[in-house]
Parts: sequence; structure tokens; C-alpha cells
Amino acid sequence: MTTQKITVIPGDGIGPSIIESAVQILQKLDCGFEFDYADAGLVAYEKTGELLPQATLDLIEKNKVTLKGPLTTPVGEGFTSINVTLRKKFALYANLRPVISFKGTRARYENIDIITIRENTQGMYSGLGQTLSDDGATAEAKSQITREGAEAIVTFAYELAKKEGRKKVTAVHKANILKSTSGLFLKVAREVGERYPEIESTEMIVDNTCMQLVMNPEQFDVIVTTNLFGDIISDLCAGLVGGLGMAPGANIGKDCAIFEAVHGSAPDIAGKNLANPTSVILASVQMLEYLGMKDKADRLRNAVREVIETGDRTTRDLGGTAGTSEFTQAVLERL
Repeated sequence: MTTQKITVIPGDGIGPSIIESAVQILQKLDCGFEFDYADAGLVAYEKTGELLPQATLDLIEKNKVTLKGPLTTPVGEGFTSINVTLRKKFALYANLRPVISFKGTRARYENIDIITIRENTQGMYSGLGQTLSDDGATAEAKSQITREGAEAIVTFAYELAKKEGRKKVTAVHKANILKSTSGLFLKVAREVGERYPEIESTEMIVDNTCMQLVMNPEQFDVIVTTNLFGDIISDLCAGLVGGLGMAPGANIGKDCAIFEAVHGSAPDIAGKNLANPTSVILASVQMLEYLGMKDKADRLRNAVREVIETGDRTTRDLGGTAGTSEFTQAVLERL
């Protein structure tokens, strides 16, 4: 078996413990991975004075595949979001956020299987034109959508739908108000959809999408949208299946990918063996699928599903009393 090197960024707060859980599980699956560890976030800042050291960037560039725990960007101190920096630095234009119902999570819905695909580098999160007037009374920011960027993300969504046998892609927009930016996105989405006649193409205004996700989420299959809307919608979707602890995320570019837990670093429970590692374990499933290891990905997803469904050593947020290490052991035993 050819060795695949994986860059591992444990991150802050609960990051090291949940990443350790995922690494143990991947080793049990015998994937032929070699893990190269790197620092980012507050841990890195305390060691080097940098939130994202060059050595970490070099390792991400070298290995092309990264598994990442939650990172903390200091708030209100002029620091740029580490996650946004990584996405822009490595042109990780597609943010892939699947949610699926697992019995035993005490979620409000039982049959959710939705993928949100979010454009990751443009729109309101591009960081363009951010100004504050000298008197502090007026703030401005610029949203930019390009035809190239819109076409890339919508094509990614349809290709994924085609590969996974999905039936419908919904383009989410606000073109009725944001006629230039969202209007261009919608126009391109319609053009791309015509290339895939075998897949149903629908479109929906973002505020209606949020309402429909709460009232009738089963109508959605694949959602594709711009950066800000995708950030909000993907978290809403996580709420449908039990919260961010059940929601993994992948950031994918042309030749580089970062897989992550999408929740925060939860410093209040760090080091207490309380964190639910499911998000980063499911991110590992995404990583295995990305690397063409579908059989191993299915084995791992099924193992997690069985642990949660049976309530065997589940964490507190899942209604159990076990800790991170016990939950990990329950998954390992099923592998």
C-alpha cells in the first residue's frame, strides 16, 4: 500500500482530544496514512507569535490533505480569520457540508440527508473594501462574485450530485434584492443546470430556504449557494440533525483539501474528556471518500451510526454519560 501523508492540525481547546480520537480510528482502519503534525491557532501563537506559522502552511502545501481541529482566532484584535486565510491561500473554493440523521441523537427530524455546498472564497467573506469612517459612524464592505467562481461552485455541486446519485440541486440566492452579485450567481446556476438534464434543478430565495428547511427539510437534496448564505444555511442544517457536533466539513480545491470539525474549540470543556468527537470523525469519513477509500469510509460511518443508535458510551450531548475516550473505544470495537 502506498503511504499517504496527512497533515494533522490538532488546534485549540477540545481540538487535540477529538483529533486524537480520529487519528486512533484511522489507524485502526489501516489506511496506510502517515501523520505529520502542525500547529495553528492560539497554540501556535503562544509558541511562535503567529496564528498560522509558515512551517504549517508549507506542510499543508506539501501533503495536500489536512485533517484539522477547531482553531481560535482572537476576536476584536485585528486578526484575520485563520479559516478564511487557509481557504484563500490554498484556493479551497468548495465548502462541502453534509448532514444526515442518526437515530439516537434526539434531533427533531429523522430522515435528513442534505448536502450544502458553499462557495468558499468570494462574496461577503472576501474581505474586500472593508472601511470604517474616521468618525466611526459608517462602515462599508464589498461583496464580489465572479462568473468563474460561480460556475466552479455550481459545477462542483452538480458533479457531486451526479457522482452520488442525487436527484435535485437547489440554487439558493437573493437575486430579487442583490441584483448584481446574487443575480450573476443565479444566472450562472441556471446555465450550469441546463448541462445536467438528468438532475432536477430548482432555485429558492435564501429567506424562504431557511423557513422551508425548518418546515419541510426532506424536500432538499443538494443545496448550492454563495459564501455568507452557505455559512448560515449549513449551520441551520446541522441543527436539523442534532447540532454542530454531528456536522463535518470539507474545504476542497483543485489539488488540496482540508477536512475539519466545524464547531468551535469549546475551551470550557477542554482537557475534561467530555467532547463529542463525531464531527471530526465524520470529517475523516469525508477525507476517506476524497481519497477514493469508499469502503473504509462506509465502515467508519456505519460504526459511528451503530454507537449512537445503541447509545453505547455516548457523550452527554447525545444523551449519554461517557467521555471522548470511551466513545472512541466504542467506535474502535465496532471496527
